[in-house]
Amino acid sequence: MPDSVEHSMSPQDALVALMVAVSASDENIRTSELVKIQSIVGTLPVFLGYDTDRIKHLSQMVFDLFDQDDGLDALFGLMREALPERLHETAYALSCDVAAADGTLTDTELRLLEELRYELELDRLHAAAIERGARARHMRA
Repeated sequence: MPDSVEHSMSPQDALVALMVAVSASDENIRTSELVKIQSIVGTLPVFLGYDTDRIKHLSQMVFDLFDQDDGLDALFGLMREALPERLHETAYALSCDVAAADGTLTDTELRLLEELRYELELDRLHAAAIERGARARHMRA
């Protein structure tokens, strides 16, 4: 991927890339997770005016990064450059929602969320509240 594309990542691009990464982390992207990403991008104010055609491009970027040995570190580096601190909790909340969308959390999803908490420097209590909210929103009867 050309450097000019990597450095032009917007905060919204970073949010999308993280959601895709969570979905792809277990190597089994489920329809419910893709629908959740589309729904989030289509409805939340943080994505107001966002070009949804970028989702496909960002998904491919994440897949390409995951094929590299240090791809996750590279993704986190791009995220740190593009994502302002005020959106760190938002990034974690959206990632948790995507992970919970299919009703199960795999070990790889849980590990990625743990690494994301660390990278975003989230307080453990705040992260636990975000996780609890995601679980409550995706509970099945």
